[in-house]
Amino acid sequence: MGKIKVKKSIAGINERIKRGDAVVTTAEEMVELVREKGEVEAAKEVDVVTTGTFAAMCSSGVWLNFGHSDPPIKMQRVWLNDVEAYTGVAAVDAYIGAAQLSETRGFDYGGGHVIEDLVRGKEIALRAIAYGTDCYPRKEIEMTITIHDLNQAVLYNPRNAYQRYAAATNSGEETLYTYMGTLLSNYGNVTFSGAGVLNPLSRDPNYETIGVGTRIFLGGTQGYIAWEGTQHNPTHGLGTIATIGSLKEMSPSYLRGCTIRGYGTSLYVGLGVPIPIINENIARTAGAGEEQLKTELLDYGVPRRDRPVVREVTYAELLSGKIEVKGKEVPVSPLSSFKLAREIADKLKGWIEKGEFFLNPAAELLPRDTAFKPMKQIGVVPLAKDIMTKKVVIATPRDSIASAARIFAEKNFDHLPIVDQNGKLVGIVTSWDIAVAVGTKKRRLSDVLTPKVITAREDEPIDEVARKLERHGISGVPVVDAEGQLKGILTTDDISMLVWRRRR
Repeated sequence: MGKIKVKKSIAGINERIKRGDAVVTTAEEMVELVREKGEVEAAKEVDVVTTGTFAAMCSSGVWLNFGHSDPPIKMQRVWLNDVEAYTGVAAVDAYIGAAQLSETRGFDYGGGHVIEDLVRGKEIALRAIAYGTDCYPRKEIEMTITIHDLNQAVLYNPRNAYQRYAAATNSGEETLYTYMGTLLSNYGNVTFSGAGVLNPLSRDPNYETIGVGTRIFLGGTQGYIAWEGTQHNPTHGLGTIATIGSLKEMSPSYLRGCTIRGYGTSLYVGLGVPIPIINENIARTAGAGEEQLKTELLDYGVPRRDRPVVREVTYAELLSGKIEVKGKEVPVSPLSSFKLAREIADKLKGWIEKGEFFLNPAAELLPRDTAFKPMKQIGVVPLAKDIMTKKVVIATPRDSIASAARIFAEKNFDHLPIVDQNGKLVGIVTSWDIAVAVGTKKRRLSDVLTPKVITAREDEPIDEVARKLERHGISGVPVVDAEGQLKGILTTDDISMLVWRRRR
């Protein structure tokens, strides 16, 4: 990089905000300005760029202080609307996480919904139990509270606002229900999160202005960046922030509990970070267009920690509503709200222009050289190929039902894979299918086989196979390779034997 031509200070920008002559643009406006005038002239002209995002942020929650009862209680366990909160800190403090599920309503209600209900001023049923001590003799309490009854209600989110978020698709044969939404089989759709050029951390990817103490828009009020977020991974463009603010000052317009089908509950959080344009380098990153923002499209059909990258995509492609995946055009849908992201950026812009919001210089900038480490696991996770039966009895569609009945009687098992002349799986027959077919006019296995077979891949973890068996209410699956060639069969008996060996 050449010599810096534009130099501003946050103190100087705050003076202009105080006088009412600071120039503030949203990130979308900044993109157009940099295209028109270049980064140097844009840096001279603009003082602050505002950003915004509104998306599900599962790593969110609230610290609550209930005050002391009479006689006092040291809460050992506490529930808010039947959603358990963590109480292992002090007598009447608790932390309720957005992803915690109701013990009576399951996926329909969780911590995110409790947080929204608190912000809306609704009554919340509080129930607590304790073991009792000399100084805290009470052992149980039940009552209703509102946010106004609490001494403190502090939104503290350990991980918010990823710098970028991978897009998702599914190569598998089954529809998947994930934190990335519903993913249709055979690359049937693509989902993504993030607000494109409005995404806060993407505007200052080198963290030259963002750090501990940065004042931000959080849930409809002013909050702060408390620390780097958990899983902060800037070396891979996946930085995150931990955020904090007073729940009592927030708005339900920017905090909404949600249920993600088949995954659980979460909290949609409205968040915006002001980016002070202190030099042309910041102007350049703050003005980068959607065609310059790239992320990876991951295959969630492979249930591994390191999911395969299908291809690299730009946000310009994602925002077009369709992209090409494996030679076919696939529809794309966002999981975050661009309407509310724009609204947040505009609201933050208005606060600054009116002198209601000043920039807070970071006490310490976010680190730029950390990398996210996976869990250190003891032992090897068994895969389908490790415990499957490799010598599989098979049949063809032209074989008779009578021959299959003999196989079941002689071999004493319940699943018979049906393959074509090339050994590729084309269906499955169970002992129940044969029992039902005996005595009918059906003669060939082609008349009774199930053509749409639930399968497992050779490298699929056993935990995922067990989940698949449970979800479909079946007792076994054929194991196939990437080309659909039959490699083995795996049953609930095999998994039970593995569990028994582990416990010995």
